[in-house]
Amino acid sequence: MLAANNSYVAPKSFILDGIPGLGRVHVWISLPFCTMYIISLVGNLGLVYLIHHEESLHRPMYFFLAMLSLIDLFTCTTTLPNALCIFWFNLKEINFNACLVQMFFVHGFTGVESGVLMLMALDRYVAICYPLRYATILTNSIIAKAGLATFLRGVLLMIPFPFLVKRLPFCQSNIISHTYCDHMSVVKLSSTSIKINVIYGLMVALLIGVFDICCISVSYTMILRAVVNLSSADAQQKAFSTCTAHLSAIIITYVPAFFTFFTHRFGGHTIPPSLHIIVANLYLLLPPTLNPIVYGVKTKQIRDSVIKLFRGEKGANIQDN
Repeated sequence: MLAANNSYVAPKSFILDGIPGLGRVHVWISLPFCTMYIISLVGNLGLVYLIHHEESLHRPMYFFLAMLSLIDLFTCTTTLPNALCIFWFNLKEINFNACLVQMFFVHGFTGVESGVLMLMALDRYVAICYPLRYATILTNSIIAKAGLATFLRGVLLMIPFPFLVKRLPFCQSNIISHTYCDHMSVVKLSSTSIKINVIYGLMVALLIGVFDICCISVSYTMILRAVVNLSSADAQQKAFSTCTAHLSAIIITYVPAFFTFFTHRFGGHTIPPSLHIIVANLYLLLPPTLNPIVYGVKTKQIRDSVIKLFRGEKGANIQDN
């Protein structure tokens, strides 16, 4: 049903159609999605608890990791329960305003996640290039301010999105071929020009994605120069090994993000819609699922802290890798 006022026509609700062309196998698709969601909940909650509980992990690298885990939790929880309701119970209808709220949180949290990955790259840069000044540069106050600035940047830049969508008329279909309310998927249903939405979306991508990737690239360029100048191969390997988990997190996050971004804008007629929607869901689900595993496997101090926690040991300090 449509409700109109003098300036626009907005639907009372949208229909989230799930994964196009795969409706018959939604139940089977839900199984790996649900499994990954459970793993992400257990892994990220466990990681946050471990960092809070273990004094040996009260260091800048792990504070940033805790931020990343919390953002990952919020991101997947914003979309996955709704997607599972579509897959299991065929509950596809979502209120117009609820759709806008979900859209804001999805893009807001992913923007904050990108910023946290950038902060983690800067953390590795300081740790490797200025090891003796690491603790004095990255104080708790600096970490808190950096985290707050990253959060505010992600939130403030996303606030216009719901208002830009709300001004659009939707006189035709209200069926969204997606499992959640993505900005571009929603505005493509509008019966008028979406040029302003597209331009603002590109501007936000530049201010967040491109800026963060540039900072990450510069950080790792400086890290690589510092590592190459180390005297021994063992020192080089040890220094660079502290970055492998973060590099893995960057790949896990940005590869599906770029695929989704470019498919929306340039590959709509060449990429199968079902593949696009599956990757868009993995973009929000893979990082929360894999990041705790990657950091648990690659970071010796986290492994040792887990063992210590399960054994109930107290007091002993664990040397960092």
